[in-house]
Amino acid sequence: MNHHQHAYDGHRHDAADVDFGAIADLLDLDAEVLHTYLSDATGWVHDQAAGLTVARLIDLGCGTGPAAVELAGRWPAAEVVAVDGSAALLARLRAKAARLGLADRVHTVEADLDGPWPDTGAVDLVWTSMTLHHLADPGQALREIFARIRPGGLLAVAELTSSLRFLPDDIGIGRPGLEARCNAVFDETHAAALPHLDADWGAFMSQAGFADVVKRSFEIDVTAPLPAAAGRFAQWSLQRGREQFDGRLDAADLATLDAITSDDGPHSVLRRPDLVIRGARTLWTGRRP
Repeated sequence: MNHHQHAYDGHRHDAADVDFGAIADLLDLDAEVLHTYLSDATGWVHDQAAGLTVARLIDLGCGTGPAAVELAGRWPAAEVVAVDGSAALLARLRAKAARLGLADRVHTVEADLDGPWPDTGAVDLVWTSMTLHHLADPGQALREIFARIRPGGLLAVAELTSSLRFLPDDIGIGRPGLEARCNAVFDETHAAALPHLDADWGAFMSQAGFADVVKRSFEIDVTAPLPAAAGRFAQWSLQRGREQFDGRLDAADLATLDAITSDDGPHSVLRRPDLVIRGARTLWTGRRP
């Protein structure tokens, strides 16, 4: 099932019905459970930037800032400009940066990227993860990014390749294949709402003027021993799509979904020994000539 990226449209700051406290918790769970992926991804971007002096970089659509923190570690002399549409998420990032001794290097900017773009000044590197597909005009966003990157600078775009999976096909309750049916509903719903979800980001980047575009897929395969937060992450991820399944899944499937996302009971994801986290994300990098 798809996870927090589609529960929170990260470039907006005017969504009164969004519980940003809950979203912040989920984003932090994502960072904790998928830390190995994030470390590998930012490490690869660091390698792609070999020879480039990175004095200033942007994390675009930063959420609670796990990537901003990782990037600050990769480039310990660089200023990090973290941009997001939610004041609440940016506040959590600032608190995190202060705890880690990064308050003097990690600075936040609140901006709706479907509106006028903020004046961030020139930068050497831009990282953006699970953000571009939410925008009304990703091509224009990439042109805005291009204009802010110094010649020779690097853009890194991370996007979904496949939904995260948590459970085996036969979970010992209900009809086998529940998670696949949930994903099919989720994918159909979000394909209609997010027309750029499956875009060719390499082509978009080339059209915006970036050169030397490179693509790499990162497989996510987290198995036992799982991080301590894995059960809560799976529960929250599965629960957040619950309202979309009414009328789309039958009563038996809905009852099974409720059973596996409950706080107790033998089938809850909080205590399943067969819980895993599998999926994939893809990164593209490109340079401004």
